[in-house]
Amino acid sequence: MTIKVIVVDDQAMVRAGFAALLDAQPDMEVVGEAENGARAIEISHARHPDVVVMDVRMPVLNGIDTTRQLMHPPASVEHVPRVLMLTTFDIDDYVYEAIRAGASGFLLKDALPADLVSAVRVVAGGEALLAPTVTRRMIEHFARSAPPRQKTAPRLAALTEREREVLLLVAQGLSNNEIAGALFITEQTVKSHVSRIIGKLGVRDRVQAVIAAYECGLVSATGT
Repeated sequence: MTIKVIVVDDQAMVRAGFAALLDAQPDMEVVGEAENGARAIEISHARHPDVVVMDVRMPVLNGIDTTRQLMHPPASVEHVPRVLMLTTFDIDDYVYEAIRAGASGFLLKDALPADLVSAVRVVAGGEALLAPTVTRRMIEHFARSAPPRQKTAPRLAALTEREREVLLLVAQGLSNNEIAGALFITEQTVKSHVSRIIGKLGVRDRVQAVIAAYECGLVSATGT
C-alpha cells in the first residue's frame, strides 16, 4: 500500500528536501506541497493524504490551527489525515498545543532522514510517534499545566485494571516491548490492550490516550 503524503513548510528548500526524500521511498508518494496551513487544508481536502508532514510555525495559518481544522473537517469532507508535526526545538509550547489539537506525533527538524521516513510509516500505520526523551518531556510539561481531574472520570471507568496498568506504562513513555517485559505478557497482548484502551477512551492514537490519562487524573507529573 502506498502512503500518500503532503509536505507543509514555509521554507521552500526545506519543503523540497523533505518531499524529495519521502517521494523516493518505494512505499510513499508525495501528492502535494504547501507553504502554509491554509494551502495545506485545500490540498488535503482535494488529494486525501494519509499523512501530513507539517511545520509548526508558518505564516497565514500555523501548524496548530491547521491541525485543528484537519481533525474537524466540514461535513462534505470525510477524509481525516494523520498529522506529523516538525519543529526546530524539542521543548516548544506550540508542539504541546499541536499534540492536544490532534497531531499523532512530532519530530525534530534535525532528525536523521531515516527517522523522518520511519516516522511517516509509524503515523500512517495508525500508531503515534512517541520519541522517548522528547515526548517524555512533552508529557511532563502537559501534566504540570493540565488542570487536576478526578480519577473516577467516566472515560477511565470503562477501563479494566489491567488496561489502566498498561495505560500508566504508556504514559511513562515505555514501548510495547518494554511494557510486555514489565508485565510479563507478550507484545501482541500489549498491542491488544492499547487498541482497546484507545477505543474505550474515544481517542485517535497513543499520544491522545496519554493526554486523556493526564486529563482524567490517572497520571500526574510525579506519578500515579
